[in-house]
Amino acid sequence: MTVSTLLLELRRSRTLVVGMAVVTLAYGGIMGAMYPVLAENQALLDEYMKVFPKEFLLAFGMTGTLTDPGVFFTTYIASWLWPIIAAILAIIIGTRATAADAERGWVEQPLATPLRRTSLAIASILDQGIGLLVVALATVVGLLVVGLAVAAPFDAGRFLLAVPALVAFGAAIAGLTMLLAVLTLSRGRAAGIVAGLLIAMYLLNVVVQIQPDFEALGYLGLFHYLDTTETISAGTLPWGDLAVLAVIALVGWGLAVWRFRTRDLVV
Repeated sequence: MTVSTLLLELRRSRTLVVGMAVVTLAYGGIMGAMYPVLAENQALLDEYMKVFPKEFLLAFGMTGTLTDPGVFFTTYIASWLWPIIAAILAIIIGTRATAADAERGWVEQPLATPLRRTSLAIASILDQGIGLLVVALATVVGLLVVGLAVAAPFDAGRFLLAVPALVAFGAAIAGLTMLLAVLTLSRGRAAGIVAGLLIAMYLLNVVVQIQPDFEALGYLGLFHYLDTTETISAGTLPWGDLAVLAVIALVGWGLAVWRFRTRDLVV
């Protein structure tokens, strides 16, 4: 892989990544500014939460008081915002160099040069990883900067530990997405399959939390391995969960590169 190939992919993702980073930075800042308001009304908020069904609370990671920093982060960011952001990045960037470019007939142009398919695929993978890292950092930094400015009891070190978990979760989605993009050579089909799988895994995660008898099934979904509440509360990296997500990402990316090398790119 050449540096110029990576720079080309990064330039193609620049608008998307910067736009997402700005949005999540602003959202994180708004959530950080809201924390003192929630803390001042903790008793009232706890009573208000009793109105909602248990299933609703579990779906959004509300497994404790919202003034707990870990629960707060999971509820407002990790349980719903980040999966959506990660899926958007994975689908747009993860399918572009393969399925999207093949559908447009553009992929033949770079491959008509001495550029190897493997180099192009690896550049796309690095682009995906960098994009996920930039947006994850923007999300957490926005929350921390504003939160600490309004005297929220946030531990910067613990919150930053959530970044590897967010990136690993996004990478697992990206690996699967890129593999599907190579197999189908269709951005639409790959995106539809990934969206369907994520919704199914999200619902499975909710069912498992409601019915402990189905706990074993929870390991089949990616959401089981994204527990930022425990990460922030305990102040330790979830090495086991990170390892599982990393394996999924690497296997998906590895198979995508292998298939892309010999795949007929005629759509």
